[in-house]
Amino acid sequence: MNIRDVLQDIEFLLQPQIPHLEIRSISFNSKKVQNDSLFVAISGGQFDGHQYIEDAINRGAVAIVGEKEMKSPLPVPYFRVRNSRESLAKLSSNFYHNPSKKHMMIGVTGTNGKTTTTFILKHLFEEQGLSCTMIGSVMNIINGENRPSIATTPDSLELNRILSESNDDVVIMEVSSHALAQARVEGLAFDACLFTNLSHDHLDYHGSLEEYFLTKARLFQQLKESGKAIINIDTKWGERLFSMLQQKKVNSLSLSHLHDADYKMLHVLSNQCSSALLVHQHHEELYIHLNMPGEHNIYNAAIAYITGVELGLDKQKLLSSLKTFKGVPGRFEMFDYHGTTIVVDYAHTADSFSYCLNAAKTCGAKTIRHVFGFRDGRDQSKRAEMVQLSSSLSDEYTLTLDDLITVSPTDMLLELTKLQKEAGNKKGSITKDRTIAIKEAIEKSTKGDWVFVTGKGNEQYKNTYALPCSSDIETVQYVIKKNNHGEETPQSLHEDDQQSFL
Repeated sequence: MNIRDVLQDIEFLLQPQIPHLEIRSISFNSKKVQNDSLFVAISGGQFDGHQYIEDAINRGAVAIVGEKEMKSPLPVPYFRVRNSRESLAKLSSNFYHNPSKKHMMIGVTGTNGKTTTTFILKHLFEEQGLSCTMIGSVMNIINGENRPSIATTPDSLELNRILSESNDDVVIMEVSSHALAQARVEGLAFDACLFTNLSHDHLDYHGSLEEYFLTKARLFQQLKESGKAIINIDTKWGERLFSMLQQKKVNSLSLSHLHDADYKMLHVLSNQCSSALLVHQHHEELYIHLNMPGEHNIYNAAIAYITGVELGLDKQKLLSSLKTFKGVPGRFEMFDYHGTTIVVDYAHTADSFSYCLNAAKTCGAKTIRHVFGFRDGRDQSKRAEMVQLSSSLSDEYTLTLDDLITVSPTDMLLELTKLQKEAGNKKGSITKDRTIAIKEAIEKSTKGDWVFVTGKGNEQYKNTYALPCSSDIETVQYVIKKNNHGEETPQSLHEDDQQSFL
């Protein structure tokens, strides 16, 4: 592609002379530069891309985009911009011929519930004959092909490449706060943007809940003129976002169980299944049923249903399709062991702990045991609240190690000991090895008990543990199989449905 087409609508700090050059690829990593590449130098994070400009040129870059003034002239054209990340998003969209425009685009943001909501949406849309690309934290699915997920939301270059490759009708994607802060979805226009909820998370990155909220709110600036915002207003942040969008005359629809709303949930019930009566604008009544426990999951189902309705899908087919949705790998994934219910979930905030443990209580759990830990490089300010929450809602909890990269096991164990002392109760214990902690919790339990293993969901272990297992799911299956004297490896209670995803 001619560089003039790649640079279209880019705002330069100084208007440059643009030569006639052919660009064969774009890269922001100098190691991936090829002949005839455009290299984008990005500041921030662990590295400053401007330090790798010379390396990029040596590897074949024929032009550079960056933010900083060069101390000496470069042997290739240099285009200076205000923000390299934002420019990369536009350059990528230009290079791949504005690929988001050929799809119906749905973006889901929030602290909890993004993954389950996107999986429900995919199921609902495909049940009505629409093919879906799904981008998120569990996996990416493009043109029916399952691919590993590296990040919840890919960088803008990879994202536009995926959108270009996709021949699907609909793109359903999780949009993380990091992605919004780093302009990964800059320039994309959405047909619908969904807000699930917001609670304490990622404050190590954003600095405050206020900044975290404002970052999430940016997504709704990227709605198409005809696009719709669908907001759960049962948190103060959802109420505030809905009010902001109303003031800006954005086409917004509210969902609530607690307040008056465009879609009001009544008679919310949750045991082994979940259900609610959904009333649309005070007159139309619809019954939503989901074969999964947890009030939080009925919220996820409701917001997905509303999205389908607002984007023109058949209402009755949506309701019947919800009944056949059976779950997400590593998201409230349930196993039965002689009457003990074992749940593996990604829950990694106090709010998500509350959703999970309260779901067990409404299902009549006799005893609740909870195994969890903290990985390094994550928001440390939420840890004490998580321990306190588990202490208040579980009968026993075990603190254990999660994957550690920059923190030693000794230091993390000291942190866990400190947190346990601060909790000031006898419910908690510490077990260093994660797989042993899971094994002991399962083997302690009897019929009617629930065991929760949270924090990783379907993620693979990065560290090595005592049992020969590569994930929490595999550890649960291993322990059950061993205690069943080597019988067939147990499937989760929605394993059959997972075959279509994995």
